[in-house]
Amino acid sequence: MSDAITHECGIALVRLKKPISYYHEKYGSALYGVNKMYVLMEKQHNRGQDGAGMANIKLDMPPGKRYISRYRSIDKTPIQDLFERVNQRIYKGLEGQDDRIHDAEWLKQNVPFIGELYLGHLRYGTYGGQSIENIHPFLRQNNWLTRNLILAGNFNMTNVDELFDNLVQLGQHPKEKADTVTILEKIGHFLDEQNEKLYRKFKKQGLSKSDISPKIAEEIDIPKILRKSAKRWDGGYAMAGLFGHGDAFVLRDPNGIRPAFYYDDDEVCVVASERPVIQTAFNVPFAEIKEIEPGHALVIKKSGETQMQEIRTPGERTACSFERIYFSRGNDADIYRERIELGRRVCPAILNEVDHDLKHTVFSFIPNTAEISFYGMVKGMEDYLNRSKRDKILKFEGDLDSEKLEALLSIRPRVEKSLWKDVKMRTFITQDNSRDELVSHVYDVTYETVQPDDNLVVIDDSIVRGTTLKQSILSILDRLGPKKIIVVSSAPQIRYPDCYGINMSLLEDFAAFRAAIELLKERGMESIIDDTYQKCLAQKDLPDSEVKNFVKNIYAPFEPQEISDKMAEMLTPEGMKAEVKIIFQRIDDLHASAPNNTGDWYFTGNFPTPGGMRVVNKAFLNFYEGKRERAY
Repeated sequence: MSDAITHECGIALVRLKKPISYYHEKYGSALYGVNKMYVLMEKQHNRGQDGAGMANIKLDMPPGKRYISRYRSIDKTPIQDLFERVNQRIYKGLEGQDDRIHDAEWLKQNVPFIGELYLGHLRYGTYGGQSIENIHPFLRQNNWLTRNLILAGNFNMTNVDELFDNLVQLGQHPKEKADTVTILEKIGHFLDEQNEKLYRKFKKQGLSKSDISPKIAEEIDIPKILRKSAKRWDGGYAMAGLFGHGDAFVLRDPNGIRPAFYYDDDEVCVVASERPVIQTAFNVPFAEIKEIEPGHALVIKKSGETQMQEIRTPGERTACSFERIYFSRGNDADIYRERIELGRRVCPAILNEVDHDLKHTVFSFIPNTAEISFYGMVKGMEDYLNRSKRDKILKFEGDLDSEKLEALLSIRPRVEKSLWKDVKMRTFITQDNSRDELVSHVYDVTYETVQPDDNLVVIDDSIVRGTTLKQSILSILDRLGPKKIIVVSSAPQIRYPDCYGINMSLLEDFAAFRAAIELLKERGMESIIDDTYQKCLAQKDLPDSEVKNFVKNIYAPFEPQEISDKMAEMLTPEGMKAEVKIIFQRIDDLHASAPNNTGDWYFTGNFPTPGGMRVVNKAFLNFYEGKRERAY
């Protein structure tokens, strides 16, 4: 994506079901769990570069022995820093007794991070500062095993204020209003409540205090705690939790907005935000990796037993389509096919824009993540040319010699890597007064790949703000001398904020929104802007369930291509010689390409939860009133 946006966090959970010695004997290392966590987290590096953290719980440790370990990092390379520190701590724990590295039981008893239960997190910040305090996993400590809680997740809650007020009404005094802390304390409250009830139950039965603790660990009801905790949650979430006694869970929101996959056998249970990382880390087939069902929690008991429990009634499945377009790694078999199809489906609009003149059209892509949809676009053009060749061959009616046949068969799409991205350049962009000049050098071109009478078609995953197009890409492509530059987005126009985990919160930042506003002003339709404000203002104090998305009225007077054309005009830098056009994916084609991930609220305004309607309402009020602040 040429417009960098912060987005999706990543989670990784590993539960070793056998004694540590088992993995040493079978796989040659007592560090099996640590090593697997490294692979799971490194393979999800695309999901988080602001920070990383990992926690470990050891089962059945005697009193006085450390059984919880946690490290977090906000280093420039946080995953590497995190695991370097873990390894340093492990080898420091050996205290010169290097031969102990093969003594699995001694390692568990004496060295941190050698245990059965791991939780890792990769942070892509959407809210809060860049400090170690914002890095998951979060830890709620207690001297009772069953009251310890570790939490990490990929989520944003739209109703944090309401959840915070609920905690206050329960008598708590939260230290901050961040959704992670709020969720941690919410679960912690009902965890404490159940501990108290079980304690009183076993106390009445005459059990001693020392005997009560293991009984609580056996009978604690994780699904019940989650049902009470999640009752009023509004947002998209895939969150994981570990309890001090050894139970664990991963909970997914009722609409399946945020992704979570798992694999379970007699040796291990593993959860990650993306399926191929589990395939790679554990070398297991695609078909054996399942999705955690929307509204359900995968509960892993201390015994190693796993169960899928419904926590909240599942709603309409609206899994995030941006996962398929951009966020997730493209080596997932389904995602790869879907991105290919996204590229195919923009071909008709491209052909119309170049008047079907492929002889004078060069196809390329904006590096680096648009590469797969580019392959799909090329395949679509090849299919078109093959149909054209077939029709021409049939029309020859016997008057076809080898020279004519060779000429026909040699026709193919003109494919070039016209644009290159030097990812290291961004490291040096630090001062605003020189940033634009430096940004212009992040990309470079392959000279002499385009002729003066050529169209140049470049595909990108999506266009959010259009800033990089205007400041860098279009001017650089213009150096190649094409007559027309056609920028193709494999995603539809981004028109509305996201409030479920992607940092797209300000309406005025969206190129499509700015174009629609400009069109309204040009055509003397400013009253629609004022009317939309009044309608949003009238809803300000309504319950979320009654709020409607009146921001759709801003776009209603225009056809999508009108907005695209206005965007092209607004994003064209001064002095451009080539004509600039922009083509977006159609909503119907998006759904046809990724039929199982129908979440499209940032394109259509159809938010899957009531909180989303409140957020878009507030976002427009902020825009109209000149407030540059996020609406949730």
